Order: sequence, then structure tokens, then C-alpha cells
Amino acid sequence: MTLLEAQKDMRKSYFGGGPGALVSGFVWLSAGITALISTEKLSVIIFFFGGMLIHPLGIVLSKALKRSGKHKKENPLSHLALESTILLFIGLFIAYSILQVHANWFFSIMILIIGARYLIFSSLYGMKIYWVFGAVLILAGILGISFHNEFYLIGILGGTIEIVFSIIILFLESKSINSIVIKS
Repeated sequence: MTLLEAQKDMRKSYFGGGPGALVSGFVWLSAGITALISTEKLSVIIFFFGGMLIHPLGIVLSKALKRSGKHKKENPLSHLALESTILLFIGLFIAYSILQVHANWFFSIMILIIGARYLIFSSLYGMKIYWVFGAVLILAGILGISFHNEFYLIGILGGTIEIVFSIIILFLESKSINSIVIKS
């Protein structure tokens, strides 16, 4: 399987990653809104446990959109997908540690990590949109730390960004626009 074939298989199987990003956006939005109307502690709990549901719910949504939700067994990019998940655990450890001394940076640190992971998705799915997606999330994280935003703000902003980009990805993938596919 060539790189382009592997990327095409990932795009086709998971609808370009759009369903997972959409679910993730709703998890972020739920956690941010919870922080606004309730407590930071409950927000982090929702973020953590909601985060565990992103992949399985993304698969369910992919299947609902008539995609398999499963890549070919021989696809070499499956390892990259799994390996990039390690970034999430590292980010969660760092963000949780920082939460103890500077709570308002929790979501900013997580959004930096998620943004970096989406840069990897550019190679995983062969879609340049993930470079923009990742960069926007990283910028939001930097601004969140730089301007000492309220705890909830980056949670809500991150969710909004993810939902907007997931809709763009779903639209582009449904139209199979080749201009977003990396050719080499």
C-alpha cells in the first residue's frame, strides 16, 4: 500500500476525521460551558471522560455517514494514529499538573497539544486543512496563556473551532475536493 493509498483509505474509512473532530468539539464545548455555569472540577471531569468517548462516538458517526469506521488491516498509517494519541496523555498529564497551580492554563495547554496532534493528521489523512486547523488551535492556546483568559473561555473557543473545522472537513470530504489532498 502506497502512502497515497493509505491516506485515501483513512479518509474514506473515517470521513476525513471530521466525525471525530465534531465529537471532540462538543466535548470541549460541554466542558467549557460547564466551567462557566458550574465548577472547574466538574468541567475537567467532563473533559476527561468525554475525551474517552471521542474515538468510539466518532466511529459511530462515521458509520452513520455510510463510512466503515475501520481502516484496512495493512494500512501502515494506523500506527501513526495510535502513536499520536500518546501526545494526548502527555498533554493531559501536563495540563492536570498545571491545573494545581495555574488553573486558567488547563484548556490552553490541552488545546496546544490537540493542535499539534492535528498537524500530524495532515499526514494521516493527506489533507492540508489539518495544518490550518492545528495552527488555529495552537494560536488559541498561545493567546489563552498570554492573555490569562478565564478558565472556561478556551474550552468554549476550542469547542467552537473544532466544530467549525469538522464541518469544513465533512463538507470537503463529502465533495471529495482534490485540492486539499496532499499529492506527494
